[in-house]
Amino acid sequence: MAGYKRYRKESEVSYSLGITLTFELLKYKAEHVTRIFIHSGMKEGETLGKLTELSKAAGIEIVHTDKIFHVLSQKENCYVIGEFRKFQGTLTADASHIVLVQPSNAGNMGTIMRSALGFGITQMAIIRPAVDAFDPKTVRASMGAVFSMDFVYFDSFEEYREAFGERELYPFMLDAEMKLYEIRPKRVFSLIFGNEATGLPDEFSCIGTSVVIPHSGRIDSLNLPIAASIAMYEATKPKI
Repeated sequence: MAGYKRYRKESEVSYSLGITLTFELLKYKAEHVTRIFIHSGMKEGETLGKLTELSKAAGIEIVHTDKIFHVLSQKENCYVIGEFRKFQGTLTADASHIVLVQPSNAGNMGTIMRSALGFGITQMAIIRPAVDAFDPKTVRASMGAVFSMDFVYFDSFEEYREAFGERELYPFMLDAEMKLYEIRPKRVFSLIFGNEATGLPDEFSCIGTSVVIPHSGRIDSLNLPIAASIAMYEATKPKI
């Protein structure tokens, strides 16, 4: 297994684990791909042929080896891994954002990215401390959406607000007075969500318009990816 190491946050590269993710990587971020690894269990056929064709057209090295799969993936059905250089995103003032404050779960972040892309929100601000958006777990959970998202890390919400505060801000809090179905964004907006375990700090109730997603008393709260998905659907649906 020499030469192949487990992913670390400080690594210059990350990985797409699986054929579907790797096709997404080649489609949207081919210029960042360094190598494609193919397992001996990958069967010859149209899929492998297409993967090989795309890789060669982009000048990407194809490596036939099983070693890296033992290091990076424990899943028996993973026969393709894409290695890519980490890339920089950009946020713009004329686009709506989803803001994650101190998210701590890679799977949740990836799921939210996928939902955001589905609802046409392609820019995300991430407030540190936070999980790594390039963690292969995040990449897998996003089902490739990470390759179509622009995301930027900020050291504090104040830093984000200084750069993009001139917009409608909607922090989601359990004690908010405004219900989700009552908000009617008229211009670009930011939907702001807190940590999975603790939510947003109390001071966010004084920022913008705090919002709650109504639900029955049988549960304490919705989990983060579901809450974010509901919020994005409601905020982006056509207003009658």
